[in-house]
Amino acid sequence: MIQKNILVTGATGYKGTRLVPKLLDKGYKVVALDTQWFGNFLPQHENLTVIKGDVRHTSDINLQGIDSIIHLASIANDPCGDLDPKLTWEVSALATMQLADKAKRAGIKQFIYASSGSVYGVKDELQVTEDLPLDPISEYNKTKMVAERVLMSYANDMAVQIVRPATVCGLSDRMRLDVSVNMLTMQALCNGLITVFGGAQVRPNIHIDDITDLYVFMLENPTKTSGIFNAGFENISIMDIAKMVQQKVDCKIEVTPSNDPRCYRINSDKLLATGFKPKKSVSIAIDEIASAFHAGKLSNQDRYYNLKWMQQEVLK
Repeated sequence: MIQKNILVTGATGYKGTRLVPKLLDKGYKVVALDTQWFGNFLPQHENLTVIKGDVRHTSDINLQGIDSIIHLASIANDPCGDLDPKLTWEVSALATMQLADKAKRAGIKQFIYASSGSVYGVKDELQVTEDLPLDPISEYNKTKMVAERVLMSYANDMAVQIVRPATVCGLSDRMRLDVSVNMLTMQALCNGLITVFGGAQVRPNIHIDDITDLYVFMLENPTKTSGIFNAGFENISIMDIAKMVQQKVDCKIEVTPSNDPRCYRINSDKLLATGFKPKKSVSIAIDEIASAFHAGKLSNQDRYYNLKWMQQEVLK
């Protein structure tokens, strides 16, 4: 294989920290760009260059020698997106537009973008497919939708591959404990009690190893995976996730009322038709988190909660 050079933005985040080692293991050279607001847990490697930088400063991003871009950088999740809407639009929409334009001018032929399955908004359909209209309800969702549409305007210039991931679950060295499966599992492990707000809300889920494997799959199959793809394989209510955790961790479940209307589900048949096959599940993610906790490899830290950490350390 001719060694390819990959730029990964948001590379020290939850997904990037799992993705970059997989790219290195496959022989790619990686440039990892991130503000490192949540730290840097990437391994040292002769084929890895880590740059502490802000994706908003597009003029500082050197694309010379880069073959492909995997663009993960964004202000992640609804509460963080609403915390500072101006910052969210600058990072998640404007910077994406500027990076795509710079990539075109640099002759880069492949741009993989991490959007979100939540761009659909609240849907009544049981099968939420890629052709349904987008009705985003938060700043985070809206910036993802706008970025998607900007990127698709470059589809004649490069392979534009857009992923709409479900809520990601599972272990990462840059852990997140503010996503449903991880959060409920950690509540059970630390407190012996899971607090469920409402519980009927449905969330699509994908294991972190499957979503990072998908980015590698897309990197290696640009023609087969051009366009927009949902990526989520288990649509489960919050209450059912809590019950799955309870089967594995001794805990009680407490239900309190909720005014959260967000109910997301997605269908990923289009992705499965490309030949991509998921290997892990929510159940496996719960087991892995519990094992890491009991082995002393995972603890409940503020930096694992994006909103809390941004309020304390980033936007203080």
